[in-house]
Amino acid sequence: MPDTDAPTPRSDMTLVLRRSDLARRSAIDFELQPGAEVRAALAKTLGLERLRKLRFAGALHPLGRRDWELRATLGATVTQACVVSLAPVTTRIDEVVERRFLADFAIPEGDEIETPEDENTEALGDAIDLGAVGIEALMLSLPAFPRAEGEALGDDGIVQAAPQGQAPLQDTDLRPFAGLAALRDRMTGGSDDGTS
Repeated sequence: MPDTDAPTPRSDMTLVLRRSDLARRSAIDFELQPGAEVRAALAKTLGLERLRKLRFAGALHPLGRRDWELRATLGATVTQACVVSLAPVTTRIDEVVERRFLADFAIPEGDEIETPEDENTEALGDAIDLGAVGIEALMLSLPAFPRAEGEALGDDGIVQAAPQGQAPLQDTDLRPFAGLAALRDRMTGGSDDGTS
C-alpha cells in the first residue's frame, strides 16, 4: 500500500484541508499550478506586472499524534517594475517551504507579543489552507526592491528618479530653511556668529 495519496494537480490556488480530511493520519501529496486567469488575478493582488509561472507542490505529513508538517517547493516567474527606472524586471523564484501545524500551539496574548523563535510553526486550526500558505510564501519571496540590470541607487542608497531631462531632487532642495541660511550669510558678510 503506498505511503501517500496521489497528488491532484489543481488549476487554482484553493486547497483547504479540513480536520476530517486529516483523520487518516497518512501523508497527503498536493500540487497547485494555477492557470492564466488565476495568475493574472494574483499578480494584480500582489502588485506584480506579471506572474508568468506558479507551482506550489509538496506533501503534508503527520507529525506525532495530532500535529502536521508541510514540506513543499514554490516555483514562480514574476515581473515587477524596477524601483529606479520602472523598467520591467523578471525574477525566477525557487523556494523550499516548511511549516509545522501544532494542535497545542499557544498564541501569545497581551501587550508585548514576541515573535516566536520558529516562524514556521503555527496553530493547527479547523483547517489547513495550502493555497494561502503558497501565496504567503510567494509574497515573502518577492524582491523588495527589484532593479533592472545597470540601474543603481544614489550614492546615499536612496532611489533617485526624475522626468527625462531633469535632475532628481536632492536632500538640500527639500530643506525649507536652506535658503535662509544663505541669505543670513550674505547679510552678515559670511560670518556664522552674526557679527560683521
